[in-house]
Amino acid sequence: MEFNLALVNDAVASAYPDREAIVWGAKRFTYRDLARRTNQLANALSERGLGVHRERSELGGHESGQDQLALYLYNGNEYLEGMLGAFKARVAPFNVNYRYVADELRYLLNDAGARGIVYHSCFAPTLAEVLPDLPQLEVLVQVADESNEPLLDGAVDYEELLAATSDERSLDDVSPDDLYILYTGGTTGMPKGVLWRQHDIFVAAMGGRPFGGGDVYESYEAIAENAGRGGLKVVALPPLMHGAAQWSTFTSFTGGGTIVMPEATRHLDPAQVWKAVETEGVMTMQVVGDAFARPLIEELERGDYDTSSLIMLVNGGAAMNPSLKERFLEQVPNAGVLDAVGASETGAQMGHVSSKGQASTGHFTPGPGTVVVSEDLTQLLEPGHEGTGWLAQKGFVPLGYLGDAEKTARTFPVIDGVRYSVPGDRAVWQADGIIDLLGRDSVTINSGGEKIFAEEVEQAIARHREVADVVVCGRPSERWGNEVVALVKLRPGSDVTEQDLLDEAGRHLARYKLPKSMLFLDEVVRSPAGKADYRWAKATVLERLGEG
Repeated sequence: MEFNLALVNDAVASAYPDREAIVWGAKRFTYRDLARRTNQLANALSERGLGVHRERSELGGHESGQDQLALYLYNGNEYLEGMLGAFKARVAPFNVNYRYVADELRYLLNDAGARGIVYHSCFAPTLAEVLPDLPQLEVLVQVADESNEPLLDGAVDYEELLAATSDERSLDDVSPDDLYILYTGGTTGMPKGVLWRQHDIFVAAMGGRPFGGGDVYESYEAIAENAGRGGLKVVALPPLMHGAAQWSTFTSFTGGGTIVMPEATRHLDPAQVWKAVETEGVMTMQVVGDAFARPLIEELERGDYDTSSLIMLVNGGAAMNPSLKERFLEQVPNAGVLDAVGASETGAQMGHVSSKGQASTGHFTPGPGTVVVSEDLTQLLEPGHEGTGWLAQKGFVPLGYLGDAEKTARTFPVIDGVRYSVPGDRAVWQADGIIDLLGRDSVTINSGGEKIFAEEVEQAIARHREVADVVVCGRPSERWGNEVVALVKLRPGSDVTEQDLLDEAGRHLARYKLPKSMLFLDEVVRSPAGKADYRWAKATVLERLGEG
């Protein structure tokens, strides 16, 4: 049995139509509402000629036979409706980073060959700049917001579009081969569109295996039956343009759960978040590393909130410092902290749960199909191997990168007849079966003949309570080849010195890994999803400090 994401959601909606699917401030949408509105959007897209033109069997792994729909949106019901409505129309939606300037937006929409776009009104001026260079972008759907920007020429209002379209639709033609597209963040290189079959991403990251089990669901009926047990209430914090947020959301939908969004979705308001947890009885919350976790924990320590419903804080996309985990667990001792590891090119791979008094970071239990392969990509390594290898995934993996056959072949090698996804993370598979994740090779610093992993240094510095944020990168050095530099944001009013931070980091790292220089800044740039922007970091270091 293979699955289509639209049919998965439809099976849950048919079985439990009155259950709440999305709660966003005062807005409440049941699964019946979600099905009706996504049918309307699907019909509107189909009526405008968007859909599938070539079936999967005719295409290479780097090719799409469907029209692409850009989602240029902040979080809200429209984002999730945009994804499901596109799936129902056999259109492939993809994520747009809403911080992009015109040149970046132009590149992305051209690279994707987008024929349609759903966007918030506040982005209309930026979109207007690039439209003359995008003749293929024919369908413009504008979501009204407080900016009150007028409709662009040729655009239609989102709610008016839905209201004018039938909410009845047959899904007989959708396929497990239909695409799910996720663009990488581009924090170390140009963004690339990762192409997944919907069945494969469903199993890899969107709830295709019942929680705690390795076997894929047997049928849509089995999915509906499992959802009948009552899904989790999940608070959605990271931007839905981030893969981990999409995966968490659709996993919740698969289980018949409720997505809770705080009223403010364009910035993190910790007080609103904890109020939503208290009011809605939220059971799980997702964060992306210290950038999300720190302000939430600080508010929890200041305030007085009922967190008795919360059973798990799920962290993914960036490391969360053990000291922050301990502070969270001190406030919510009945909960755990789940570190989830995955990538756009692998889906969910590994996990580790920290409980009160036992917090750690970087050590994971591998999930189904997660392995480590040799540095030369010629063999599968066994637990207890010497040296480092590449974290890899087999089984349910992507087809490739949109329009890039060469990078597809590099990232998805075939070893002994098995196709793997190897996106570039270094790892060690310990003899006890635990995998130690060292970090992305593209941000590894080769200094004096030693490999230093940026994330490891970041976590050591971030253990100091006065550090609000930190990103580590390398800069060219005449003596070392490259040397470690830390870009640090301190808490307001802090008088901590560079030596104080080196002393703290030195308690957790070998001396050769310590930064040779530190740059103290008012702000550390991250993606909206909380991931470090290493291209910005390197450019800033060279501009402010030059070469070593």
